[in-house]
Amino acid sequence: MSARPLYVQLADVIAEKVASGELAPDRPIPSENHLADEYGVARLTARRAAQELRERGLIVTVRGKGSFVVEQPTGDVPEEGDPSS
Repeated sequence: MSARPLYVQLADVIAEKVASGELAPDRPIPSENHLADEYGVARLTARRAAQELRERGLIVTVRGKGSFVVEQPTGDVPEEGDPSS
């Protein structure tokens, strides 16, 4: 059994899906109820996982609409015309 809280483990699984492109930017992630059913955890655990993902900047939640994957920066390569380059 892992010493990491279950909600952090679930957040890591979802974060990996975001990183791999399985969950695309601007697309919704499954609902808390769906995550709870899919991973066999309590709804509160799924809710805490979503909170963890928001804190990591991976998702944004819109009340009444759901939680959506945030577009991730592609790296530290400055764009052309960027005055900091």
